[in-house]
Amino acid sequence: MKKMRLFLYFSLALMVLFPLASCGKEPTNIRVAEVTRSIFYAPQYVALEKGFFEEEGLSVDLKTTWGGDKTMTTLLSDGADVALVGSETSIYVYARGASDPVINFAQLTQTDGTFLVAREEQPNFKWEDLKDSTFLGQRKGGMPQMVGEYVLKQKGINPQNDLNLIQNVEFANIPNAFASGTGDYVQLFEPTASIFEREGKGHIVASFGTESGHVPYTVFMAKDSFMNENKADMEKFTRALYKAQKWVEDHSAGEIADIIQPYFEDTEIELIETVVDRYKSQGSYALDPILDQEEWNNLKNIMDASGELPEDVEHSTLVNTKIAEKIMNE
Repeated sequence: MKKMRLFLYFSLALMVLFPLASCGKEPTNIRVAEVTRSIFYAPQYVALEKGFFEEEGLSVDLKTTWGGDKTMTTLLSDGADVALVGSETSIYVYARGASDPVINFAQLTQTDGTFLVAREEQPNFKWEDLKDSTFLGQRKGGMPQMVGEYVLKQKGINPQNDLNLIQNVEFANIPNAFASGTGDYVQLFEPTASIFEREGKGHIVASFGTESGHVPYTVFMAKDSFMNENKADMEKFTRALYKAQKWVEDHSAGEIADIIQPYFEDTEIELIETVVDRYKSQGSYALDPILDQEEWNNLKNIMDASGELPEDVEHSTLVNTKIAEKIMNE
């Protein structure tokens, strides 16, 4: 009888311990470097907060690297597995003869995310009003600057000849420079543009996103070697992103703001909602992860117009759409 009780106790112990030992392997950690922290990237934060990455067996370690050059350096030096940054950076790396090129595999935003902010109110703003003004632009060679110059040229303004163009201010310091009195106009991301408007430091007069058309503005990318060695994880990552993109498309700006607020603790929920609504209404959030040929060509046209296209790189060389297409067809 005693032996029987010992056997039962032992069996019960195994029943308790076995599920703990077989509840699944640890999630795969993916280190992501984002070029900045922005409401512009709302679908990424939705994917994190809604647990879409966890559903795919991934643990995402997100860090902000503040600037395209720093983000790409982090990726190339193996400080991150995936980078969220403008596609132009992958072209720059390829043109320098990289033996392990950076591949764009999932698009997050499909328009420029900046707004033209004037120091004074201009209810009847016309683009020609910029002529002979001091324009505080973005870092030379980056997507904001190139799109900005592209739009200005489309409006009949030569940035180098018709403006006093300032481009030597670090990305993170541009808002402070304008707030301290530098420039008549500035190109800003949200929520800074709306904050400045609320505080009377500036006034939004135009959107570069609505003027420039679809472009692969912010894209998830990884080194070719990493993608080849981690194909299953790249599919899982893209699937989680696509879930978030559909969620963002189907929910209101207020619902999205509630989800992503933890990433913007110093920003009022009402302001987050305003910014999300602005980006949604102008179609900035990509509805799916595919970076198509037309968007890639528009990117190259913008870079070429700014004199920043080092090489005419084909879409098939630096863009992988097979992963996204597979996910969307499931």
